Amino acid sequence: MTSLLSRPPERLHHHAYVVKDQEANRHFFEDVLGIKLTATWCEQHFSSWVNRDVAFCHTFYSLGDGGALAFFSFADDEVYRKCQAERPPEIGSFDHIAFKVDDEIYHELMARLNAAGEPVRETDHGYCRSIYCTSPDGLIVEFTVDPANAVQIEAARRADAHSELARWIGGDHRTNNDLRAHQAAE
Repeated sequence: MTSLLSRPPERLHHHAYVVKDQEANRHFFEDVLGIKLTATWCEQHFSSWVNRDVAFCHTFYSLGDGGALAFFSFADDEVYRKCQAERPPEIGSFDHIAFKVDDEIYHELMARLNAAGEPVRETDHGYCRSIYCTSPDGLIVEFTVDPANAVQIEAARRADAHSELARWIGGDHRTNNDLRAHQAAE
């Protein structure tokens, strides 16, 4: 086994994502979801990808722990296109970012999404309950609430994390989530 860091990273500083339209993105994250825009950096630098100067805008939306969601947009359509996947996955719901919230904020977010007419999906995973929505550029955003016994659940999974991974890799694909009412993949 490799040695681990002397302590884990403190928190997520930011998660960056490329968007086409910063205003449509701002509307979704600030007006619909209620996550505040707290910084906008407008920059230009030489890009070796296209062999010319490229202007870009980098926005940040603050999270409660000091981290942020960050979004890039480019004044150059070629650079934007080069930042997009050639072909999106047939099933795209596994590539997402998730945020922990409490019950009050969970219900507030659900109401905001419904009021804005945004599609929302709700799932009870057993070890947490989640709602999912999608930004104008396709970023799937999950908001999750832990159950009252989250500490016990996390301790149990921590205790068998390596043995369960070894079991799975070894070909034993039985579920170990007896907390989930429905076992369909999300």
